[in-house]
Amino acid sequence: MIIKKIAIFGGTGFVGQSLCNRLSKDGYKLKVPTRNREYNKEDLILLPNLELIETDIHNSENLKNLLTDCDAVINLIGILNEKGNDGKGFKKVHIKLIKNLISACEIHGIHRIVQISALNADAKNGKSFYLKTKGEAEKLLCSNSTGIKTTIFRPSVIFGKKDSFFNRFAKLLKISPLFFPLACYKTKFAPVYVHDVVEMMANSIEDPDSYNKSYQLCGPKTYSLKDLVSYTAKTLDLKCTIIPLNNVLSRIQAKVFDFLPGKPFSTDNYLSAQTDSICECNDLFRYNIKPTAIEDIVPQYLSDYEYHSFYSKFHNDS
Repeated sequence: MIIKKIAIFGGTGFVGQSLCNRLSKDGYKLKVPTRNREYNKEDLILLPNLELIETDIHNSENLKNLLTDCDAVINLIGILNEKGNDGKGFKKVHIKLIKNLISACEIHGIHRIVQISALNADAKNGKSFYLKTKGEAEKLLCSNSTGIKTTIFRPSVIFGKKDSFFNRFAKLLKISPLFFPLACYKTKFAPVYVHDVVEMMANSIEDPDSYNKSYQLCGPKTYSLKDLVSYTAKTLDLKCTIIPLNNVLSRIQAKVFDFLPGKPFSTDNYLSAQTDSICECNDLFRYNIKPTAIEDIVPQYLSDYEYHSFYSKFHNDS
């Protein structure tokens, strides 16, 4: 399978920008759709072999037109929360988009799709809309009858300079520096570095051994959520008392936060957090990638952390 041009859905996001830089160095031509070209061009426009195209890929005709001259697609698009609470937003982004993508690939004879999913994604037994719809997307990709070769990556929480995990907790801790009520504090994570994830993806694109496989990606250590929030506070030199919330209070907090701008925590997040986000087998080692520890990276970007208005940030997200 010869791959020269790749469409990267979600290429303007946190993982996407790192992936575009990595694949550009490998000589691939890249097509990155965006709803707002002017807003996103600063981060990507300097890459000589990248085309930043303003379009809405949730429109099936736009999607088909976008893929006209592509050889492969990488889908990084996903949401952790929806505007409502009935699952429709998750279904649109995680399921309907994949159905349209498979159809468009069939029309254009594209036989390679790489997908970012999530640990615990399960169409039948997932505990949240997020996990169920991510699982349904995996099923659609794996059961397609069009000869498309898929590779699915299932990472734990991804960290790096522009992540939405440590940076978000940093914002929350800045607002509540003395006491911090923490829901689902026992949930375990194995944070994986964005450059390790990107390296894994870059190595797999033209590797036949990765076709029709799923890979779990984790960092070298497992932490509870309380450990990670405490580490963030310590790195920021904040003397903050973390108050662990039991299951009942965690659910109440989620229901209240459902109505806050940007949903810093939601009922769906609460349901996802009922299952630990850790690997049974860390597949980074399949490409001889040594997992990077948070202690080697997180202090570098949190030390330069500048406080911006929490409410302004979530207003922009909502």
